[in-house]
Order: sequence, then structure tokens, then C-alpha cells
Amino acid sequence: MRRMSLKVLIAPDKFKGTLRADEAAAAIARGWARARPHDRLQTLPISDGGEGFGELLARALGAKPQQVGTVDAAGRPLKATWWWVAARRIAIIESARVVGLSLLPRGKFHPHDLDTRGLAAMLKAAAKKGARECLVGIGGSATNDGGFGLARALGWQFRDAAGHPIEAWTGLHRLAHVKRPAKQRRPRLIVAVDVQNVLLGRGGCSRVYGPQKGLRAQDMAHAEACLRALARVLNTGRGKGAAGEAGAGAAGGLGFGLRVFCGGTLRPGFALFARAIRLHRAVRHCEVVVTGEGAMDAQTVMGKGVGELAKLAAASSRRCLALAGRIEDAPRLGRYFARRRALTELGPASQAEAHAGEWLEALARSLACELEREDGCKSVTSTPATSTPRAATPRRQKRRCESARPRASTPATGS
Repeated sequence: MRRMSLKVLIAPDKFKGTLRADEAAAAIARGWARARPHDRLQTLPISDGGEGFGELLARALGAKPQQVGTVDAAGRPLKATWWWVAARRIAIIESARVVGLSLLPRGKFHPHDLDTRGLAAMLKAAAKKGARECLVGIGGSATNDGGFGLARALGWQFRDAAGHPIEAWTGLHRLAHVKRPAKQRRPRLIVAVDVQNVLLGRGGCSRVYGPQKGLRAQDMAHAEACLRALARVLNTGRGKGAAGEAGAGAAGGLGFGLRVFCGGTLRPGFALFARAIRLHRAVRHCEVVVTGEGAMDAQTVMGKGVGELAKLAAASSRRCLALAGRIEDAPRLGRYFARRRALTELGPASQAEAHAGEWLEALARSLACELEREDGCKSVTSTPATSTPRAATPRRQKRRCESARPRASTPATGS
């Protein structure tokens, strides 16, 4: 029996700490092609504003890399890359390249000792280059300072009631006065946020994302008090209500900081990225979408790129399948993804991280074989995920799929 060739869009985000988005896309494509060599594959790695945003967007827009000397979140010197689209005078900046958590040794620095001042050098370099517009992706940060370090490096002054300067964000609970710097020419700033959290409260940056950066339970009240004081003093002019905007809590409050200190406009990172790479068109022209990221949970469908892509696929009546490092809250995800598979099905998380590329390739191959066995392959864009298995599979395809079943006892190689 001759199988129908499908147009498959492979569009994952990064598998944080193990695979870049382009590496994940390549691994999925290899595995899928081994099971279904007749399918037509298009790889289109995605980003929602987090790590990898700058490089992927630069590739889509034909931007050239630039370098600037600055410091990381811990104040250590580094050369950071940003990108320049000369014909359109657009600068592309990825904050994770300078204040990213991945740049720091694990467990060595506490968020109290980290700030965003290093980002100022990149913004100044873009302005000096003559940028009209600056696109800034702010996910993946190590900081929780509300943009305080950035603001000080741009000339803002912060003082307590006695007029004493505040030089660390952990002193912001004493904040009484803020002085703006002299007005400077800056490009229009578009801030790509990878989450929709507000600055403060139960859904704010400290409580939701602080723990993964090193904030402890005993640190929460003080971190919240510092950012609350910052929001209160700046709740005038263009800062009015900014703390409650969706995305203000992104990157430890850097969304709020760029909005208030630099006049930035907050936009969902995925929407901005999707327009740039014409993702909507790619979805319409495929029959199956395969996506994924390192961890899938309830947050995946709260503005993250993978969840937004699933919604795009649903709007075009395309089946969306997901591969992840690990999956939590699977029932909720089932509303958006027809099938969901995780590397942790194959073995412990530590092994999944060590063999991420191999295991992802094998899992993609296994997922492709599930489609091959599934009844209604010719109408795959509208067939429900629970369709009845086909009674007979061609012998050659059966051999391909049976050899693709990953085993938990050894790293899956897909061979």
C-alpha cells in the first residue's frame, strides 16, 4: 500500500540547557525522515523572545553580527553580540547574551548580587549606530532587579528619603526619589516578552520565576518589597500602571524596566517573531505541525511560543504534535496538542539531558511511526488523535517503525 506524502512543518523552540532550537529541529527532522522518508519536511526553529531569539531573528532578517564590550549580570567583563539590519536601520538585541542565567556558573551567584547594567552598553551601541528601531528579546535572564541596573547605567539616580543614593536593587525598599537623566535620542524600542506575567504579586516575577534563579522562600518578601517600592515611585507619567501590564514581570521585571526607563513597548515575543519569519504562511502550507521544547507544562499555553504555535495550527485546522524533554499537566496540554511525547519516557532526566539529541531523534521517529500506523492518514489534518489503528502496515514500513521504538535501558540513537 502506497502511503500519502505529508507536508510536515518542524518548528520547535530550544530544549533549554541541552539543544538550541535549530539543533532540536534538525534532530526531529532526522528521526521523522527515517520513519517517513516520503514526507516533505520544512524546519523552522522558533523563539518567543528567550534565548536564541536574537540569532534566529537575525537570520530571518539578514542581520549582521556586531560586538560590544560590557559586563554580565555578575559584573564580569564580556564581549556580547547583537545584530544590525543596515538597510532598515534595525538593531536586534537578546538580553540573555549579556545578563543570561546560562552565562553564570550554577549556584555561584545569588540574585541579590546580580543586575541588568550590562544591557545598557548594547542599547547605547545600537543608538550610536543610528538605529531607528531596536528589537529586544528579554527571556532567559539571571536577574530580578526590575531593570534597576540598566537604569543606573543609563544615568537614572535613585535616592532614599534622606537623599542617600541607592546603589543595589536590594536597597529599593528605601526608595523615595528618582531623578531622570538628561533627555537622549534613542531608537524606538520593541520589547519581545516570553511570558505575560505582571511585575508584582502571586503571578509576578519574584514568586513565579525567582526560585529558578536562586531566590529562596525567605527572600521573597524582601524582593517583592523592593520591586513594589520601585513601581510605586515610578507610577507617574509613562510609568503609570506599568507594573500591571502583561509582560512587565518578564525577565525579573526587565519588561517593566525597559517600559518605564526606556519608553519601550511590550509585545508578545512569539507574535513578533512569527511575523518576521512568516510563520502563519508556513502553517497554512503544511498538513502536520511538529513542535516542542525542553519542558512543557501549564505555562506552555500561557504565551510561550510552543503553545502559541499550537493555537495557530488549530486555527488552520492543522494537527499539532509535541515533543519535550519532560511533560507536566498533560491533560491540559491535550487540548492543544494531538500527541505529546517526552524524553523522560525513555529514562531518567539526567540521561535525557546527556543524550538529548539522540533521544529526540528516536522519539521523533517513533512519533512519525504512530502516524504511519494510524487510520485516516490521508485526512491527517482533521483526523482525531484517537483514530483506529490501520489493520495492515506495509512490511518495509513496519520494519522501519519497529526498529524506531526507543528503549529506556540504553540511549536511543534512532538506528
